[in-house]
Amino acid sequence: MELTRRQTLSVAAAAAVPYVVPSGLLGRDAPSRQITLGFIGLGGHGLGYNLKTFLYQKGGRAVAVCDAFGRRRQQAAAVVDKKFGSKGTTQYADFRELLADKAIDAVVISTPDHWHVPMSLLALAAGKDVMCEKPTLTIAEGRTLVETVARHKAVFQTGIEDRSIIHYHKMAEIVRNGGIGTVHTIRVKLPGGRAFPLEKPAPVPEDLDWNLWTGPAPMSPYTPSRTGPQQWRNIRDYSGGKLADWGAHLLDTAQVGVFAEGSGPVEVEGHGKVPTNSMTTMPVTYKITYRYANGVKMHVESGGVAIRFEGDKGWIGNNGWRGRLQASDIKILRKTYDPATSKIWPRPAGEHRNFLDCIASRKPTTYTAEAIQRLSTVMHIANISIRLGRKLKWDPKSESFGGDDDANALRARKPRDWANA
Repeated sequence: MELTRRQTLSVAAAAAVPYVVPSGLLGRDAPSRQITLGFIGLGGHGLGYNLKTFLYQKGGRAVAVCDAFGRRRQQAAAVVDKKFGSKGTTQYADFRELLADKAIDAVVISTPDHWHVPMSLLALAAGKDVMCEKPTLTIAEGRTLVETVARHKAVFQTGIEDRSIIHYHKMAEIVRNGGIGTVHTIRVKLPGGRAFPLEKPAPVPEDLDWNLWTGPAPMSPYTPSRTGPQQWRNIRDYSGGKLADWGAHLLDTAQVGVFAEGSGPVEVEGHGKVPTNSMTTMPVTYKITYRYANGVKMHVESGGVAIRFEGDKGWIGNNGWRGRLQASDIKILRKTYDPATSKIWPRPAGEHRNFLDCIASRKPTTYTAEAIQRLSTVMHIANISIRLGRKLKWDPKSESFGGDDDANALRARKPRDWANA
């Protein structure tokens, strides 16, 4: 489902974004002075969206590819070679070797969720700027990421596009500027998960490094479809489920709309259904209620893609990914706001263009490490509430559940020692 949504963003559209190359850094796009990029994780999204989009961005040059699957890195290298009319793309089986390559300035990480932060931390330690897909896997590791990015003074971009999509930027602009009055309720629908049947262990494919794919997650026997994106997203060892996947999109707009993108809710109550006798270990259906300090309530449930803000002077929202904006009164949609006084930032370029621009300028990206930490935490606390089966109080400042030892224990997970396995 995610690939279908992401594929609506064409490479041609990404290439059309105007860009002026800083002459002091790139000098007329000379290949030797471009930002060199290494790509880690080359499944459908890593290759089909991230790598192919960067191939059409000025100022950056793909020079290396890496995946635990040999066939994926070979396919990716062929795509890069075809684009540049050469056969110079370096292939790495082990991402640590790519990170050790001094010729690479920045990396783009498009792995399953359980690798996002651990791999980003190693990349930062190697002196690379990082663009990494959303979301984090735990609350604790997300905070470590924020601290590490700051310590290295690195550029970090999260692979998420919503703030640059006109539908969601316009919606948030209207809400933040009082277009529907004082907001009291947000309603969000997200896709549910899938119950995958149990599979018998199978021989690991010859071109797959199963230890590296599993990484910090608990070691499990290899099964034929475990590494498929729609399957691993439903397994707790690797992901926060479809809630964390799609929630990273619409819940960002929800929080931006009510000025909560830098904080979060103060209470959460979630209920969900985890199937039995299945490889799926995350809820396939869920219903969640959040409460914010200002009294706003956000209701999230599985069964679609939609978002709606309700205020004391009307409502605004849409149905479907990038659906047409709707409102209680057409005048809400027609009102314009002076950029000089608007309570939202100008709509930024897409995340790929923005990442390269910020590497050049050393300015903060659209989706910093702090931004993805705050956003991911919204889904994590809901999953913890569902797992414990009760309402929880949350303190966004301390990022803790007060004196709730059981809930606080679920903010982190002990990683497997994959490097010495």
